[in-house]
Amino acid sequence: MDQSYNLVDVLEAIDPARLNYEEWLSVGMGLKEAGYRISDWERWSQKDIGRYHAGECARKWETFRGSSAPVTGGTIVQLAKDQGWQPAAKEGHALDWDDEIGDAQGLRIVDTAWVEETEVQEPGEWNPAEQLIRYLETLFEAGETVGYVTESWQKEDRYLPTKGCWDRTAGQLIERLSKEKDIGAVLGDCRPEAGAWIRFNPLDGQGCKNENVTEYRYALVESDSMEIARQNAILRELELPIAALVHSGGKSLHAIVKIEAGSYEEYRKRVDYLYEVCQKNGLDIDRQNKNPSRLSRMPGVLRNGNKQYLVDTNIGKESWAQWKEWIESVNDDLPDPESLSDVWDNLPPLSPPLIDGILRRGHKLLLAGPSKAGKSYALIELAIAIAEGRTWLSWPCTRGRVMYVNLELDPASCLHRFRDVYDALGWKPHNLSHIDIWNLRGKSAPMDKLAPKLIRRALKKNYIAVIIDPIYKVITGDENSADQMARFCNQFDLVCTELGCAVIYCHHHSKGGQGQKRSMDRASGSGVFARDPDALLDLIELEISEDTRKQKSDAMVCQACVDWLQKHGPDDWEDRISQDALCSKKQTLAACESLLPVQDYRQLLIAVREAETAAQKLTAWRMEGTLREFPKFAPVDLWFDYPIHLIDTVGTLKDVVPEGEQPFWKRGLDSRKSKEERKEERKEALETAFDACGIDNKVTVSAMAEYMGVSEKTIKNRIKEHGGFWIDGNEIGKK
Repeated sequence: MDQSYNLVDVLEAIDPARLNYEEWLSVGMGLKEAGYRISDWERWSQKDIGRYHAGECARKWETFRGSSAPVTGGTIVQLAKDQGWQPAAKEGHALDWDDEIGDAQGLRIVDTAWVEETEVQEPGEWNPAEQLIRYLETLFEAGETVGYVTESWQKEDRYLPTKGCWDRTAGQLIERLSKEKDIGAVLGDCRPEAGAWIRFNPLDGQGCKNENVTEYRYALVESDSMEIARQNAILRELELPIAALVHSGGKSLHAIVKIEAGSYEEYRKRVDYLYEVCQKNGLDIDRQNKNPSRLSRMPGVLRNGNKQYLVDTNIGKESWAQWKEWIESVNDDLPDPESLSDVWDNLPPLSPPLIDGILRRGHKLLLAGPSKAGKSYALIELAIAIAEGRTWLSWPCTRGRVMYVNLELDPASCLHRFRDVYDALGWKPHNLSHIDIWNLRGKSAPMDKLAPKLIRRALKKNYIAVIIDPIYKVITGDENSADQMARFCNQFDLVCTELGCAVIYCHHHSKGGQGQKRSMDRASGSGVFARDPDALLDLIELEISEDTRKQKSDAMVCQACVDWLQKHGPDDWEDRISQDALCSKKQTLAACESLLPVQDYRQLLIAVREAETAAQKLTAWRMEGTLREFPKFAPVDLWFDYPIHLIDTVGTLKDVVPEGEQPFWKRGLDSRKSKEERKEERKEALETAFDACGIDNKVTVSAMAEYMGVSEKTIKNRIKEHGGFWIDGNEIGKK
């Protein structure tokens, strides 16, 4: 793969403070091997204020003398990628496996391959005072204080400015310069080798630091690593709102760009944006010039025999607002509005349903619920239903390929879950090839980084659905921030648009009771989560009473008997047991006992015991929906019978109220029972346990304790309370 990146650009994405010493050295080696200058390494290293030491780069640079296995620029590229940098796609280059898909142009205006260099012309008649007067009149109001520096000091082979002066206004300086016609007489003479400097933002007269700046009016754009003519061409093609363009007398142009910020915070944001645009358009700028109190080169003086002079004033767009609007309009790839009359008689077809009555292809679905709701299992059930073209819960699904993005489970556990769900559903795996699992536990990235990688891997697979489980692993930003979560959810739109498939994901509930909230307000974090998807399905737990659980347990026992009889019973068993009897646990067991040989009946009781045990582990849930494309459906009541969700077909849960939905005064009353009622329930539960444990005509205390989920001591106390059983050591029998 072509790695011909501008390594200086790549360095901008690397924070040196996040590298260890060896990695820092590798950057220097890679730059030297690729033919870059020590100044590139030096400038970048200075970003790590805590560890930077002047002269250290130069000492190390001299030790990089080549190797049989040198460190190359590829090391720098990899370090940048490790910190989140993404290379822009190049036009006309075939995508490699690790290339990123996305908007390669970004904020790009200038095609650097076709830039025609624009030469800079020195002024024909040299009038230093007039140069500076024009500069001051362009940038300052008459009453604003100007900071300037004419004195300098030498450090090695460089001349550095002192703090300078800030004692006069622009009006005072212009007046003196107009009279004296001599910059040295007004501001003081400068060293001819060093030149002079001036601050482009007005000061308060108390100092020359950022806090002394009174107006955040301008920012400095400078590049000293490119030809002057090329700098000039790009600055003009970008139409930057340049108030003054100054030749530095050296290797660069100084563009004083209108920022017009109302505060320091706004200034920083605008300068970051300005520098990003410049960088993306081939202008290799010096990023150390961000401060509003920064010095720039003063026009009208000589520097080592070269003139520092005004190239031009007030070029490009008139203001920051106008320029930014132009930049973003040039990059605007949004579609134009269309008249409804043009399409009224030929409306585009709707996307076909993926989940009938719930979700269309190319749309988004969010499944929300609390912990232990079995959300992941529900999504696995959905993935299987789509792959097999079966019904998910109560909704038919279109058959097709699905990608399941596993962010939480280790690969083995995830694969076993799919098999367990297939087995529990009782479905034959006819279309396993329709399910692809992308295991990313420990390897996931924020969604804005993950989305392009997902798209690249899925482009040729023709998926009709991508399921992401769970999204908390890939959330970028503050979960409670509406604008940050809107940007996060936009990544799902990107996947939908690029792949033409549905995106299905799950999220957790916020803390606290959820019963009195609307279904769309239960998901944790910003309300964007509920309002962004085209379909929101929400699960809330139902608090079931002992009576309800017993009713369900009895129904499961009856079903277990029917299942056993269908497999092992006599051929005419359906003619010998009435349908009414099959609706009663007691009558069903009595009929089976009379119908079956003793040994077969004992085997049936094993299945009965398993059904009763499973009933104790069931949890009950209600699914509600908020849909954008389909009518609202009636709440669906479910039993989570690990590992699958089952529709409550008999209406056992219909009248159950979710926790928190009842008023406080009523919640306690509904659960209160008399001593007699509780005693009768314990008595009945004990008899049920005795019957279930009596498979081998021998019932033990330990077996009943295990069945009922209580201690052996509790079993003995309940037997004593019941009065109808005897106990001998560990064995129990009826009197």
